[in-house]
Amino acid sequence: MRFETFVALRYLFALRKQSFISVISLFAVCGVAIGVGALIVVIGVMNGFSTDLRDKILGVNAHILVTSVRGGIKDYREMAEEAKAVPGVTGVTPFVYSEVMLSTRGGVKGVVLRGIDPGTSDTVLSLSKDMVGGSVANLDANGETPGIIIGSELAKRLGLTEGSEVNLLSPSGRSTSAGFTPKVSRFVVAGVFRTGMFEYDSSLGYVTIPAARALLGFKGDVVSGLEISVDDVYNVDHISKLLREKIGSFTVYVRNWQEMNANLFAALQLEKSAMFIILAMIVLVGSFSIVTTLVMLVIQKTKDIAVLMSIGADGASVRRIFMMQGTFIGLAGTVIGYLIGVPVSLLLKKYQFIKLPSNVYPVDYLPVRLEALDLALIGAAAFMLCFLATIYPARRAAALNPSDALRYE
Repeated sequence: MRFETFVALRYLFALRKQSFISVISLFAVCGVAIGVGALIVVIGVMNGFSTDLRDKILGVNAHILVTSVRGGIKDYREMAEEAKAVPGVTGVTPFVYSEVMLSTRGGVKGVVLRGIDPGTSDTVLSLSKDMVGGSVANLDANGETPGIIIGSELAKRLGLTEGSEVNLLSPSGRSTSAGFTPKVSRFVVAGVFRTGMFEYDSSLGYVTIPAARALLGFKGDVVSGLEISVDDVYNVDHISKLLREKIGSFTVYVRNWQEMNANLFAALQLEKSAMFIILAMIVLVGSFSIVTTLVMLVIQKTKDIAVLMSIGADGASVRRIFMMQGTFIGLAGTVIGYLIGVPVSLLLKKYQFIKLPSNVYPVDYLPVRLEALDLALIGAAAFMLCFLATIYPARRAAALNPSDALRYE
């Protein structure tokens, strides 16, 4: 063991004899520990929230959308084959999109209607995994009456179950002598899904593409666009560029999930950075206590420092002694913070005992996701703040003149 380390540890364990200094040291350790623990839990929640929100959005929506600037795509089958040939594309499915009114005896509700192809939708959407009643295959299994799959919140609000009949009112009606008459079609509930996001579960409905065309009055074999999934959700910019080059048409518009949700995820990232800075202030308060501890210890150990310097210890050795002592305090607080923050985060992740109102937040529980990089950054930031707090007291101790300290001894 080096000389400086030995003396630093002796001073550290001898603090229990100086009750006032030991109390300040305890506050320093607690401040660092609470700050580190709070940072781990909060950053874990922010990561979990962002990841869970992204997965839910990408489960209901595709990674990339190809739509037409003219309102519809006729040659979508050839376009889908071209899109499948692009490297990184894992699935392609056509869709029809519109907003309609859903009416039952229980009330009326505006619904976002999406026409899908049950045969290819599983390659892009997570609808089959989100089903809590019925199945996607039931959309084609209701005879003359077409089927519709609705969200759980919408079903709860209107009192609908599998097999219930509903009416869909399309804005594409017709003008008669009595005025404008909306087109009304009868559907039967073929299934109920639940994504955990209130916005989707309360206002989204799925039907087959032919049923959607008939309701909306589309002429011919036309769809609103193509939904595309990719193997790497963070490489969508490059794949979108390849799709534009492959399709090579000025009448289509290619957008990816990052472009369509840029403001939301930018706000989440900004909130995460702000929370990191705010909670790091708790660690900073703990580091101030380290400064106080070391300054008072330098004053109390003035004679000891003078003796060490008189028998050969130079200023650099004395400086390292006090820097090590403050670093040990910061390291102890950081380790305790990890021992607090990581178990609490894992308990939150496993048991989800904190519930959120689903009509206020996009998720109904508190998600947690711990990432190695964030844990390393938290530890490094806490350790660096504690280390910087030792510089001033250590320099003051190293600048002490032995003759002045021992003159009256």
